[in-house]
Amino acid sequence: MTDSIKNVLLVASSITALALGGAALAGAASGDDQSGNSTSTAAPQTSPGPRDAGPRGQRPDEDLLSGDTASKVSAAALARVDGGTIERVETDADGNAKYEAHMLDADGNRVTVYVNADFDVVSVESGS
Repeated sequence: MTDSIKNVLLVASSITALALGGAALAGAASGDDQSGNSTSTAAPQTSPGPRDAGPRGQRPDEDLLSGDTASKVSAAALARVDGGTIERVETDADGNAKYEAHMLDADGNRVTVYVNADFDVVSVESGS
């Protein structure tokens, strides 16, 4: 698959995930959970690949997040990176924090936001 097709698919899946996450957060904020079930949203997913698969490749020693955890990590990261876009949220195997969000900032630069178990941002790393 060409890079341009991958980029289009990545952007489309990111927008879809953000829309679903925003709807879930809006529903949770309004307390409009009539069924008693929690809303679950999936994080944007990329194909697992080796560690040297490039900046967009998910490492095999890190797990993609989903559901409430993905929503909370995404919300914390988006609150820290003004105008940012989530590429994926996953566990952090390097020990910087419990979770990490791979993002593009408002200028299109890659950043990684590290989020602890309390869903507080502990650091933001540029160019990763």
